[in-house]
Amino acid sequence: MATSFQHPTIRNALGSRRARRALERIYRSAVAAADPARILKARVGTAGKNLIVKTGRRRSRIPFGKSTYLIGVGKGADRAAPVLSSLLGKQLKAGLFIARDRGIRRRLPRIEIVVAGHPLPDARSLDAARRCRRLLAGAGAEDLVIVFLMGGASSLLVEPAPGLTLADKRAATTLLLRSGMPIAEMNAVRKHLSAVKGGGLLRAAYPARVVTLAISDVLGNDRSVIGSAPSFHDPTTFEDALRLMRRYRLTNRMPKAALRHLRIGARKKIPETVKPGSDLARKSRYILLADNRTALAAAKRQAELLGYKTKILNAALDGDARNRARELAAQIKRLARKKSRPPLCLLLGGETTVRVRGKGLGGRNQEFALASALALAGSAGVYLLSAASDGSDGPTDAAGAFIDETTVSRARRVGLNALAALRRNDSYHYFRRLGDLFRPGPTGTNVLDFVIAIVE
Repeated sequence: MATSFQHPTIRNALGSRRARRALERIYRSAVAAADPARILKARVGTAGKNLIVKTGRRRSRIPFGKSTYLIGVGKGADRAAPVLSSLLGKQLKAGLFIARDRGIRRRLPRIEIVVAGHPLPDARSLDAARRCRRLLAGAGAEDLVIVFLMGGASSLLVEPAPGLTLADKRAATTLLLRSGMPIAEMNAVRKHLSAVKGGGLLRAAYPARVVTLAISDVLGNDRSVIGSAPSFHDPTTFEDALRLMRRYRLTNRMPKAALRHLRIGARKKIPETVKPGSDLARKSRYILLADNRTALAAAKRQAELLGYKTKILNAALDGDARNRARELAAQIKRLARKKSRPPLCLLLGGETTVRVRGKGLGGRNQEFALASALALAGSAGVYLLSAASDGSDGPTDAAGAFIDETTVSRARRVGLNALAALRRNDSYHYFRRLGDLFRPGPTGTNVLDFVIAIVE
C-alpha cells in the first residue's frame, strides 16, 4: 500500500529508521577515511635509505640515518604499528606504541604496544612516558626518531613536571575538561605541568633528528596543540597558563602544587617548554597526514552516492555546543521551507565545548544533539547525528546521539523533560531512555567530531 495512506506515526518511524541508516553510513565513511593504517599505506613509503611521505603534491624525503627509533601515541596509534613495522623492517631498532584500546593484538618485531588511560591519565600513562624517555635515551646524533602522533596523546603520554604527582595531574585535567576551554587553551596549561609535553620528547631524543607524522584532532591543525606537542615546539608560556587560570576562574580550584608550579615558572625559575627557533626545534620536522577535512570529504562523497545534495557547511565548528546547535537549527529551518528541492545532507566538522554546570552525564556531541532537538522539535523530515570520530563522547560509552522531529515529544510521553536534562548536562540518560544514543565503539581514529543533518 502506498505510504501516503499510512498513519503519521508509522511514516515517522519508517523515515527515522531509513534516515538513521543513511546517517550511520555517512559517519562510517568519514571514519574510514581517517583510519591511520589506511592513511599510512596511501601516503608513506620508502626509497632506498629514505622515508618518503606524500602530502598532496608534495613529496618529503627523510634519510633514515644509522638507526631508526619509533614512538606512536594516540587513541588509534596501535593501528599504525603493523604498517610502520612492515615499512621499516630491519631498519627499525626499537619502537613503543601507546594507545587507548588494544585493537592490534599480534606481536610485532621490535615494537611493543601498551594501553594507557583516557580521558584521564593513569599509572599506565605515567609508565608509558617513562618508557618512551628510556627508549629515546639510546638515540644518537646519527639516528632518526619517528613519532606517529594522534589525538588522545595528552592523556596517554603523561609525566608530571618535577614536584607534581599523577594525582595533581589528574585533578588538573578533570578541572580543565569541565571548564569549557577550547583544546588549544587547555593544552597550553597541560604543557606547563608536564615533563614530556611541549617538546619533552625532543629533549629525550636529543641529539637525534626527529620527524613527526601526525593526524590532527585540533581545529586549524596547530602543531603546537596536537597531542600537547610532545615532539614540537611551544609558543605558549607559564604566564599564558596562569592568565587562562584567571580568565576561567580556576585559580582557587587548581591543585595547590600545580598552581605553585605555574607561578614559579612565570617567575622564570623553571625552564620553559621548547621554544620556536631553539636548537631542539631545529632538529625536528613535522608532517601532517590527515585531519577533519579528510574525513568530511569522504562523508560528502558517501552522502552524494546515497542521493543527497550535499554541502559542507562548516569545517571549523567550535564554541559553545548549545549556541552552535541553535544556529544550525535556524539554518536548517530556512532550508526546509524551500519548495521543490532535492533531499539535502549538511555536514559540519570540528569540536564544540561544554561548560559543565549540572551533575548529569553526557558529552559535547550529546549536548549538541539535545540542544538541536529542542530547536528542531516538530520540524518534519529533519534528522541529525552529532558524533565524535573516535567513538567516545565525553566520559560515556556513546559517540553521540540521533535526533528527529519527534525527539522532544517522545521523551515527554515517558516523563522526560528535554530542557531540564540540558540544564543538568544530563543528555546521556535522556537519549539512553529514548534509545537514541549512537554507540559505534572505538573507531581507531580521532579527527574531531561530525554533525550530519539530513533534510528530506
